[in-house]
Amino acid sequence: MAMIDVINQSGQVVSSIELNDAVFGIEPNQQALYDALKMQMAGRRQGTSATKGRSEVSGGGRKPYRQKGTGRARQGSTRAAQFVGGGTVFGATQRDYSYRINKKVRRLALRSALSEKVAETSFSVLDKFEIAEPKTKTFASILAAIKAPKKTLFVVGEEEDAVNAILSGRNIPGVGFATSKSINVYDLVNANQIVMTVAAIKEVEEALA
Repeated sequence: MAMIDVINQSGQVVSSIELNDAVFGIEPNQQALYDALKMQMAGRRQGTSATKGRSEVSGGGRKPYRQKGTGRARQGSTRAAQFVGGGTVFGATQRDYSYRINKKVRRLALRSALSEKVAETSFSVLDKFEIAEPKTKTFASILAAIKAPKKTLFVVGEEEDAVNAILSGRNIPGVGFATSKSINVYDLVNANQIVMTVAAIKEVEEALA
């Protein structure tokens, strides 16, 4: 099991923690990462694009001219696709793009994303969040102290009181927050740095080990 330093909000090393190799030390499975990311991106699509077919556009209730004797092709409605104002053939329709992948693959993708960040030294451990009141300036000083780059994802435990930290950091571009139960592959891969509290690590290890 790998040992990693635990820092406080001032950026000082206060202790160390042993990471479970089954969660933070596996060989990243690129196929599982791809499948999970593709599923998430598909689920974010709105699917609201739509066109009207000939049965949905208004008008066209009357036959435009008689069947025979005009020398023209027979027509039953001016709302057919070949007429101006007619319906669209095989146009876009509203649909749900979301789908699910196997639970084992999702868990493997999470472990792969976490292991990849640890291997890239883009993973830090914070002892806890202690912010007395919501203040962006206070949170910005914490970011500077722990040398957090842009696009940093902070992961806290379910039982931790991090409301003030979330309120303090929500106005800072690139800063994201998640709990140990709400982490997902896209946020983990998209972040340049993962900062996880000790409590969150224990909960993640219990869930994924």
